[in-house]
Amino acid sequence: MSEKTVEIVKQWIVKGDHDLGTAKVTYLHIPEYLDTVTFHCQQAVEKYLKSYLIFKSITFRFSHDLIYLLELIVPDDPEFETYFEIVSELQSYAVEVRYPNKTIFLSKDKVENAMKIAKEIRTLVTGKMGINIDYNKIIDDE
Repeated sequence: MSEKTVEIVKQWIVKGDHDLGTAKVTYLHIPEYLDTVTFHCQQAVEKYLKSYLIFKSITFRFSHDLIYLLELIVPDDPEFETYFEIVSELQSYAVEVRYPNKTIFLSKDKVENAMKIAKEIRTLVTGKMGINIDYNKIIDDE
């Protein structure tokens, strides 16, 4: 893989980390903004999956659809098959929570699970790519 591709992959991971960090800071300091927290968790997972697609040279259309992204990955890496159910929970957070006419009940457990899923997907893709990128410690703070 070219250095340019590695750099692009890292940029996607870092942007995902910004979303995950924003989710965590918001959760810790503005706990009533649960919709914002889950939106950023979905965005982080989207970016992590796209970084992996770029790493594997798999072409994708720009979409917020996490299931679509997984469907592209699975033929190349069947281990991702187990993540369909996990990321489907985040799927609705891409659009539905962003507008006032959509109502989704977000419990503390759902929000904390969204952050956990984002971290898990990050760990999975960075591990598979052998790319280590430090992120702000706030992401792991309890």
